[in-house]
Amino acid sequence: MSVRAAGAVLWRASESGTELALVHRPRYDDWSFPKGKLDRGETMPFAAVREVAEETGWRCRLGPVLGDVHYEVPEGPKLVRYWSAQAVDGADGPGFSANDETDELRWVAPDKAGGLLSYRRDVDVLGRFVRRGVATSTLVLVRHARAGSRSQWDGDDGLRPLSGSGREQALQVSTLLGLFGPDRVLSAPPVRCRETVAPLAATLGVPVSGEPLLGEEGYWDDPDAGLARARELAAAPGVTVVCSQGGVIPDVVAALAAASPHRLGVDPDDVPARKASTWVLTFDGPDLRGADHYARPTG
Repeated sequence: MSVRAAGAVLWRASESGTELALVHRPRYDDWSFPKGKLDRGETMPFAAVREVAEETGWRCRLGPVLGDVHYEVPEGPKLVRYWSAQAVDGADGPGFSANDETDELRWVAPDKAGGLLSYRRDVDVLGRFVRRGVATSTLVLVRHARAGSRSQWDGDDGLRPLSGSGREQALQVSTLLGLFGPDRVLSAPPVRCRETVAPLAATLGVPVSGEPLLGEEGYWDDPDAGLARARELAAAPGVTVVCSQGGVIPDVVAALAAASPHRLGVDPDDVPARKASTWVLTFDGPDLRGADHYARPTG
């Protein structure tokens, strides 16, 4: 069984441009990106955020996945998954404090980072970050969590609420999506959609705004208008979360991916969208640069 770990290329904007955080580990006398093994029961995205905080002292907002790195360690094969992550603490934030794992942190320009990194595999991760670029906006599409049985519901289907397990999934979705630092939360009209993102909105202290064009009824009445609305939301600065339905999300993801000039690994004929799953779509201007699927509400 492989050793599983997660980390991030932590970046911030400065007057001189983008800077990346590199940490020195005294145990190995090396320079690398912050990373570490998963705790028991922990999933990759949560481990990445935790390791960034522990090794750099900075909170972060996850961005696109940069991929996996594989190599051998004494315990066996090791897999490390990396994200691009924006530092969100300002100059008055906690910042770095030397500890047993990392005794120095340096903020360096991307074109200087390769000369400081100790391992070729980290230089490869740096290259992925540089090619991907810094996201200007992010659209997060989450399908509603489990709802009560349709066959046992006598009322308007749009009023069918989440089941008990669905409410638990909604709490998990809230925790997962919090890692991406959402700025706004929207929902398709069905109650089950609104209930799925209500815990997230409550945590953020923002309202859940209605978005009828991205519900199944409104979307398929006028797909062009629905896609135009999705593109409009995708262009909004920061991170926008939309809770929608299984009949909408695959079409939106496929259309946005097809319009991108970049290879994203999205099969337009097979876009998964199980209940309580999430697509994180990252953009550089109008171009979709990343499409990451989180099949489970726990990440």
